[in-house]
Amino acid sequence: MERTPITRQGYETLKRELEYLKANERPQVIRAIEEARAHGDLSENAEFDAAKNRQGFIEGRMCELEFKLASADIIDTDNLSRDRAVFGSSVILENIDTGETVQYQLVGPDESNIEKGRISVTSPLGRAIIGKKTGDTLVLKAPGGIRQYELVDIL
Repeated sequence: MERTPITRQGYETLKRELEYLKANERPQVIRAIEEARAHGDLSENAEFDAAKNRQGFIEGRMCELEFKLASADIIDTDNLSRDRAVFGSSVILENIDTGETVQYQLVGPDESNIEKGRISVTSPLGRAIIGKKTGDTLVLKAPGGIRQYELVDIL
C-alpha cells in the first residue's frame, strides 16, 4: 500500500469526519430507510430511493476515509528546517512577472485547499517548490503559459 503524507491536523480532520459519519449520518439514513419502508410499495417510493442513494454515498465516503487514514503517513511539522522547502513548510512566493506575492503551506493531497493557502506536494507547483531555498526561482508550466516565481521566504 502506498503511503500518503499528511499533517497531524489533516489526519485529525479526516478522522473527525469519519466519526461524524458513523455516529450521525449513518443512523439518520438508516432511520429514513426504515420510515420509507413503512410507507409500503418500495418500487415507486421516492423517499426510499433517495435514502438508499444517500446511504450508498455515506458508506462510500466512509470506506474512502478509512482507506485514507490507513494509508496516511503522518509527518511531524513542528520542527521543520527553514533551509529548504519541505512537506509542511509555509512559503511565500512572488510572481516575477506581476510582483504579486502569495503564501502557501505544502500539505498532502487529501488536505489541500487553495482557498486556505494549502497546496498539495503532488501538484505541479508543490513539486516545483519542494527542495528549493530562499531566493531560488521556480519555473512552472501552466495551461496559460510559463510562470516564474521567486521563493521569498520559508516560514
